[in-house]
Amino acid sequence: MSTFEYRGYAQNGKATQGLIEALDLKQAREKLLRQGVLAESVRAAVDRRPVGSWRNRSFMLDTRAAFYRELASMLAAGLPLANALALLLDAPEMGADRAVVAAIRDRIAEGHSLAAAVAAASQRVTPFEASVIETGEQTGQLDGVLDRLAGFLEEDRKLRDRWWSALIYPLVIVALSVLVALVMGAVLLPAFRELLLEAGLDLPLLTRVMLAVFNAGSWALPLAALLAAGAGVLLHRRWRTSETFRIAWDRRLYQWPVIGPVYGLRAALRTTRTLAMLLANRLPLLQALTQAGRATGSPWLAERLDTAATEVRQGAALSNVVAQIPPLAERLPGWIRAGEASGDLAGMLSQAAARLQQAWDRRITRGMTLIESGLIVLVGAGVFLLALSIILPILSLNQALQ
Repeated sequence: MSTFEYRGYAQNGKATQGLIEALDLKQAREKLLRQGVLAESVRAAVDRRPVGSWRNRSFMLDTRAAFYRELASMLAAGLPLANALALLLDAPEMGADRAVVAAIRDRIAEGHSLAAAVAAASQRVTPFEASVIETGEQTGQLDGVLDRLAGFLEEDRKLRDRWWSALIYPLVIVALSVLVALVMGAVLLPAFRELLLEAGLDLPLLTRVMLAVFNAGSWALPLAALLAAGAGVLLHRRWRTSETFRIAWDRRLYQWPVIGPVYGLRAALRTTRTLAMLLANRLPLLQALTQAGRATGSPWLAERLDTAATEVRQGAALSNVVAQIPPLAERLPGWIRAGEASGDLAGMLSQAAARLQQAWDRRITRGMTLIESGLIVLVGAGVFLLALSIILPILSLNQALQ
């Protein structure tokens, strides 16, 4: 039996939608007719793949965290995976994503692993999530791994909420300031210019500069936006089609002045956290290195960790290999040496992950404070210059009238 998603009209004429199980598309339509539903569209749930547009809202971060958490609880209680997914179909937390859960269940019934089924059901599932789920299946500790994964996603959600909460105030200030600036630059400045020209007075230098800025911006900003959109489309297409380009571009990110250190800390945190969890679940070191690389979401770092696994297989010490990988070299070799010496590598990496998490929280908090302060200062400076460019012509006109 397969699950089909339908949209149509009930006998009373109201629009309806839902899921129905059938052997094929024909039987699904026949079942709907017997239930009094005139189907407008019917498709297999496994074909419900998000298109990646901004309109798509399926299987968001909150829903995935709830999905992993509840699935972990059911598996820990001894329910088979198929039965647990069937129960999740009726869970209120799934809401409009019941079709995604149905697609996961159908793919598992076809013989796919949970990691493959989840990754194929939604493009929002990250390589990190798929890698962690695959590890849980390989180690036989899927319930514990899913529970930890839900915790990771919930922490990511909290971090995003903190970002938006911190940026709401400065963004509102920026939006209002831009609106005021547009009104002043498009209405008041031209009016004062005409007034001073009629009076035979010269415009102050600052006023002429602000007028030139607004005149240039009227055509430069749309052109820049168009060029940026075109470049974005080309980069996105190249990113999707060329693995070499993805690795090269990702490597450059680590070298950028401001973004690089933050990106490197995030990659190191994900690597350490994932590697500690994999080793704690008794996954072999070589396989854990490869899985941790995939979990970072960084193509270049994943390639380097694949190479590191090969070097470790050939007899190199893990600490020496990691010391050759820039994002990890400053943060992990000492912890790895201590873990190798004590025989508790997973435990030492867990402690390292906790320290990196603290460093990440400090970096993010400091960054949010700087961004908020910087935006307010820039907006204040812009409004001040704009107001001054309007006040100066008024003073000039008053002096001329006296």
